[in-house]
Amino acid sequence: MGYLAYHFTVTPADPGSEILVAVLADMGFESFDYNEKGFSAYIPDGLNHQIALHDLRFDDFEYTYTIEKIETVNWNAEWEKNFEPVVLGDLLNIRAPFHEPNKTVQQEIVIMPKMSFGTGHHQTTRLMCAQMFITDFSNKRVLDMGCGTAVLAILAKKLGASEVVGIDIDEWSVENSLENCRDNGFPDIVIEKGDVSALATKQPFDIILANINKNILKADMSVYTQKLRSTGFLFLSGFFTTDVDELKQHAERSNLEFVLTRHENEWAMMVLRKSDH
Repeated sequence: MGYLAYHFTVTPADPGSEILVAVLADMGFESFDYNEKGFSAYIPDGLNHQIALHDLRFDDFEYTYTIEKIETVNWNAEWEKNFEPVVLGDLLNIRAPFHEPNKTVQQEIVIMPKMSFGTGHHQTTRLMCAQMFITDFSNKRVLDMGCGTAVLAILAKKLGASEVVGIDIDEWSVENSLENCRDNGFPDIVIEKGDVSALATKQPFDIILANINKNILKADMSVYTQKLRSTGFLFLSGFFTTDVDELKQHAERSNLEFVLTRHENEWAMMVLRKSDH
């Protein structure tokens, strides 16, 4: 499956870019890369017929955009040209195979994405990783829902998880995740293609990680609850700070207790716990 890249120039970029990204996230765009003049937004080729950007008008900023078709065969070369390692303090280094190892961090993950997203550059991935380092994963059974490149699945294993399952709806993500798990020394991580319906046959998990988007999180939250063991934790990300209250209310209706939230710029993550009663 190919992707389309919409390259936006936003004037003024702050706060225009954040406002426009929030709108696009609800329109099916899956990933965003910021720059000084605006950002690029990515959507699977074939879904763009639903996008009516010409109808969007804002009082506080203006924008223009161009569209680029991202061919599968060109993605690696383009990514390699621009990719820099992602360093999370002294905790984590996410790098490509062509970068030198970083011996100053606690954990290191080597990622070579294809047409999937999740290199760690996005704020939501970094937020999830940071929270994982202060969570006990020892001997836990973990689900990485919408695994992308399997960064979170691999980190869960490195932090002591006994069993890890990754699920993604995109075939390229599944293939990429399998390769990344193997290359990081964890061929035992189970990677499957599917959506939330794939959980029907799965045994309960101690921790579920879901870095997707708000609408999917809301739609699937009740299933996550069913597949969490009592007092198990659900990590959510892929949404904005302005969405936190809405998701908290939705979680309460799904028998989930709010634990904490953290944010980076306008992006947020949330930890919920399944009630034991």
